Amino acid sequence: MAGVLLARSSSRISSCSLSMSVRCLPSFSPSSPPPRPSRTASSPPPARHLADPRSTISHRALVRSSAAVSDRFESRFATMATRNSYESILATLPKAGGGEFGKYYSLPALTDARIDRLPYSIRILLESAIRNCDEFQVTAKDVEKILDWENTSHKQVEIPFKPARVLLQDFTGVPAVVDLACMRDAMKKLGSDPNKINPLVPVDLVIDHSVQVDVARSENAVQANMEFEFQRNKERFGFLKWGSHAFQNMLVVPPGSGIVHQVNLEYLGRVVFNTGGILYPDSVVGTDSHTTMIDGLGVAGWGVGGIEAEAVMLGQPMSMVLPRVVGFKLTGKLSNGVTATDLVLTVTQMLRKHGVVGKFVEFYGEGMSELSLADRATIANMSPEYGATMGFFPVDHVTLQYLKLTGRSDATVAMIESYLRANKMFVDYSQPQIDRVYSSYLELNLEHVEPCVSGPKRPHDRVPLKEMKADWRSCLDNKVGFKGFGVPKESQNKIAEFSFHGSAAQIKHGDVVIAAITSCTNTSNPSVMLGAALVAKKACELGLEVKPWIKTSLAPGSGVVTKYLEKSGLQKYLNQLGFNIVGYGCTTCIGNSGDLDASVSAAIAENDIVAAAVLSGNRNFEGRVHPLTRANYLASPPLVVAYALAGTVDIDFEKEPIGTSKDGKKVYFKDIWPTTEEIAEVVQSSVLPNMFKSTYEAITKGNPMWNQLSVPSSTEYAWDPTSTYIHEPPYFKDMRMSPPGPHPVKDAYCLLNFGDSITTDHISPAGAIPKDSPAAMYLMEHGVDPKDFNSYGSRRGNDEVMTRGTFANIRLVNKLLKGEVGPKTIHIPTGEKLSVFDAAVRYKSQGHDTIVLAGEEYGSGSSRDWAAKGPMLQGVKAVIAKSFERIHRSNLVGMGIVPLCFKPGEDAEILGLTGHERYTIHLPSNVSDIKPGQDVTVTTDNGKSFTCTVRFDTEVELAYYDHGGILHYVIRSLINTKK
Repeated sequence: MAGVLLARSSSRISSCSLSMSVRCLPSFSPSSPPPRPSRTASSPPPARHLADPRSTISHRALVRSSAAVSDRFESRFATMATRNSYESILATLPKAGGGEFGKYYSLPALTDARIDRLPYSIRILLESAIRNCDEFQVTAKDVEKILDWENTSHKQVEIPFKPARVLLQDFTGVPAVVDLACMRDAMKKLGSDPNKINPLVPVDLVIDHSVQVDVARSENAVQANMEFEFQRNKERFGFLKWGSHAFQNMLVVPPGSGIVHQVNLEYLGRVVFNTGGILYPDSVVGTDSHTTMIDGLGVAGWGVGGIEAEAVMLGQPMSMVLPRVVGFKLTGKLSNGVTATDLVLTVTQMLRKHGVVGKFVEFYGEGMSELSLADRATIANMSPEYGATMGFFPVDHVTLQYLKLTGRSDATVAMIESYLRANKMFVDYSQPQIDRVYSSYLELNLEHVEPCVSGPKRPHDRVPLKEMKADWRSCLDNKVGFKGFGVPKESQNKIAEFSFHGSAAQIKHGDVVIAAITSCTNTSNPSVMLGAALVAKKACELGLEVKPWIKTSLAPGSGVVTKYLEKSGLQKYLNQLGFNIVGYGCTTCIGNSGDLDASVSAAIAENDIVAAAVLSGNRNFEGRVHPLTRANYLASPPLVVAYALAGTVDIDFEKEPIGTSKDGKKVYFKDIWPTTEEIAEVVQSSVLPNMFKSTYEAITKGNPMWNQLSVPSSTEYAWDPTSTYIHEPPYFKDMRMSPPGPHPVKDAYCLLNFGDSITTDHISPAGAIPKDSPAAMYLMEHGVDPKDFNSYGSRRGNDEVMTRGTFANIRLVNKLLKGEVGPKTIHIPTGEKLSVFDAAVRYKSQGHDTIVLAGEEYGSGSSRDWAAKGPMLQGVKAVIAKSFERIHRSNLVGMGIVPLCFKPGEDAEILGLTGHERYTIHLPSNVSDIKPGQDVTVTTDNGKSFTCTVRFDTEVELAYYDHGGILHYVIRSLINTKK
C-alpha cells in the first residue's frame, strides 16, 4: 500500500506528583473487542446494585493475584465485563434536521448537581469512567470518586482512565514497536498466542524526529535533507512500515509530512469520537511530552512513557491519581506587537512559581475570546515546561471556527458541537457561566504581557526583552549554573578571528551561530510565522543581511505553513535572509541542528566562546540544541529573525541598532517590527481552509522514497543480529511465568552523584554520537563509519547503542568527578575514572548493584523511555532524589527501578553522603508488605542511616515492581487470560 499505511479495523516535577501507571487486571481479555454498551433505554438497576469484585477481595490482592486466583474469579468477572453499569443514562443525540448522530452516556441524566461545579477537564475523566464502567476494570466507586472531585482531589485517590487513542513519534515509536515485536516473541516462547499483542485503540505514529539540518540556506534544502534522512534511516523507516502492516489499528504518517503535534492539532484530533454509534470525547496519551498541545483544541491529552503507552494500546486502563485543577483566568487582550510566544513564556514562569506539578491547569475568563486557537495551542504545548499534566482549554466557538478552518467537515463540526453541548462539555461565553470550583486560582491580564525570551539554559527562565543585554552580561559574570557561565571579566570581550570560506570573520561571546524557526510550539501558529516573514520583508527592503556563518533555518510543522507563506508572497524574503525551508520535522528543537561550518566550530572550541542559539522551540537545556551552543534562548519566530539580523544576544533592542540600511542609516528594532494589525491582515488573506484539506489529503499518498520501501508481510519480526538500528532487546530473556518479586538492594555502589535538574537529555541524549564515546566504539566495531553514526535518537531501536549512550551527555556534571564535566564517573572500588558505561559494566560483571543519587527535578524534560531503560540495563536498581519529574518516575517504575525521595529538608549533601559509600535499601522482601508511598530506611557501610519515601504511588505500580516491570506484568496477565 502506498503512502500512509492504514491498518485500522475500525513540571511535572515533585516529590508528590501526579502518578500514572497502567491498571492491568489479569482476567480481562484485551485480545477481544472492548465491551460495547447496550443501546436500549431500559436497563438493569444502577451500578450500586451490581456485585463489586472488590467487596470480597482487596484491590491489592486482586492486582497481584496469581494465575490460580485469577481462574477462581474469572467466570464471575467474565459476566460483569460485558455490561455497563450506567446503561440507564445512555441517551440518543438527535440531529437538527432529523435522525440521530448516535448514542452517548449523558452526564445530565445523572441529575447530580456536583457535575456543574466540576472543571471541564475532570468531566472528561468522569465520562470515560462512566462509559467504561464494567465493575471490573472500572467500577462505580471510581465514578463516585470523580463525581466527588471537590472533596477527593486532595486525598491522592487512585482512578482508572482509558484514553481513546495513543500518539507516537518515531524516536519513541521505534522502541515501542520493538517492544511490541519482542513481546510477541516472549508470548510465543511461553506457549501463548503472539497475536494477543495488538493495539486495541487507534495508534497514530508520525515520523518527524529524524530529519536533520544537514543543508541550510539553500533552495534545495528540503529535498537534500530528506535524501540524507532516508539514507540514514531507511532501516528504521522500513521497520515502522512493517509495524503498520503487522499490528492492527496503527497509522504511520510518513517522513516529510510535519511535526506530530501540529499534525495532531490540524488533522488527527477528533475532538469527539463516534465509534459503533457511541459518541464520546477524544482523549489521547502520547510518548512525547508535548502531546499536551492538543489540549488547546479541547482534547484531553498528555505525555506518558512509551512502556505505559504500550500497555494502553493493549487495552489496559491507566491508573492515575485524581488530579487537582488550577483555574487560570485570562482577562484583557495582548498589546500591540506582543506575540503568543511572549504570552506562553510569561504563563510558564507564573505557573512554575505557583507550583502545578501533577495538576491540570484549566484556562477560562473573558480573555479567552481574544486568543486564537493557535495561541491556545502554543500555551498548551508548553505544559511540560510549566510542570502541569495538562494546560486545558475547553471547547468553545473559537474551537469550532478552527475546526472549520482546518478542513473538518460541517457535519463533523455539527456533531462535535451537539454532543459537547448536550453533555455539559461546551463553553458558551454568550451565556451566564456557572462558577466552577478549582483547587487554586491564578489570573493574568493579557495587557501586562511584554516581549521576552527565555534562557540561556532553561525554558522557565524568562527575560524581558528590554532587560536582555543586562541579563546576558550578568550571565557571563555569574558562576557556572543555570544563569551563569563563569567567564572572567578580562575574557568577556575577547574576539576570535577566523576565516569563513576565504573571508575574514570574527566571533565573540553571545554571538548567534544558530537561528532556527522550528518546533510545533510556534510553527502551528500563523500569526507568529507570518510575523516573522513580515520582519524579514521589512529587513530586506532596508537592505539588512544575516551574517553568512549563522546557520539559519525554517522547519514548518506542516505543509500548510508553506502554502500560506507562498500565498502571502513573503517566503522570498525569508529565503533572502537564509531562512529557507529545510524540512518538515522537529529539527533544531530536539537537537537535530546539524553541523556548524567547520571554521565556526573551530573558532568556538579553540577560543572557548560562549556561542548562542536562538530558536522558536520549547526546550533549551544545555547540550540539547547543539554541543557548541552553551547559551540557548527560546524566542518567537519574529524575534529569531531579529536576533539573526543583529548577530548577537548581547544587544539592547531599545537603544542599539540592529544594523545599517543600504543608504547608510542605522536600523532599529522598531523599524522592522510589524504591528498586530499588519499581521492580522496577512493571516486573514493568506490562511485558507483549502490549504489544510489539500495538505492532509496529500499525506495519505506518501512520497516516492517512502512508497518504495519494501517490507516483509510476516506478523513476527525477523531480527537481524548484524543490524545497528533494530536489535532484539534482552528484557524477556529467561522470563518465566512466576513473578520474580522484589529485588533486594544490598551494598550497592553509587554509579553517579548528581545535583538538581538532571534532565532526560543528560540521562539519555538524543543528539549526535561523539566519536570517542562507547556508543561510537560499538558502531565502529560493527563497521559503521563515523559519518553514518546518525543520532542517539535515531538508534533507539538498538539497546546495545542506547545502553552505551546512557549518561553519555557531554555536559553531565557528576559530583564524583569534583567539578569535571563530561560522561565519566569514578569506579569506587578502584578509584579509576571510567566512562559511565564502562564503570556500569564492571560493576555488573562483579555482581554489584548500583544506585544513583540526585537532587531536585530528576528526569525533567522530554518523556524518554531510554532514560529508564538505559539505567536498568546498566544495572541501576534505585534512584534516590529530592524530587522526580512525573513521567520519568513512572518510567523508572515501569522498568523495575525503585524511585526513592529524600525527606523534605534533606538531600545527599545535607546527610553527608559523598557517593563513595555502599547503600542498602531496607525494603520488605514480600511485595504485599510494601505500601504506596511508605517510608523505608537506607543505610550505608560507614554507619549512616536515613529515611526515604518509596515513590511507588499506586497499588498497580507495586504489581509492576513485583513482576520486574510493566511489560512483564502485561505479558503474564495476557497469558493468564482465557477467552
